[in-house]
Amino acid sequence: MRLFLETTGADMGSLLGMLIPILILVAVFYFLMYRPQKKQEKETAAMRDSLKIGDEVCTSGGMLGRIVKIKDEIVTLETGSDKTRIKFYKWAIRSVEISADEVEKQ
Repeated sequence: MRLFLETTGADMGSLLGMLIPILILVAVFYFLMYRPQKKQEKETAAMRDSLKIGDEVCTSGGMLGRIVKIKDEIVTLETGSDKTRIKFYKWAIRSVEISADEVEKQ
């Protein structure tokens, strides 16, 4: 019975030798995959929170338009020369093509 309970330094060394590569793999996964994704999500959320009337945006479907109204989570875009208005959720806005400040300067 005593043989099973005793552990030697070699057993602990081999256990540690197996755990170190796994821990390194987890750390690499965190720094190369998870952390940059969270940073990108924060930047996208900040962009959507800073939307203002007059910004020209592109939706996730590829539609371009100018923001004419923002109400809670709904953004109304005006597209084309016929001034068609279409409503989108904020999460559907992919990027700001031209901000309202840049439009005023032009």
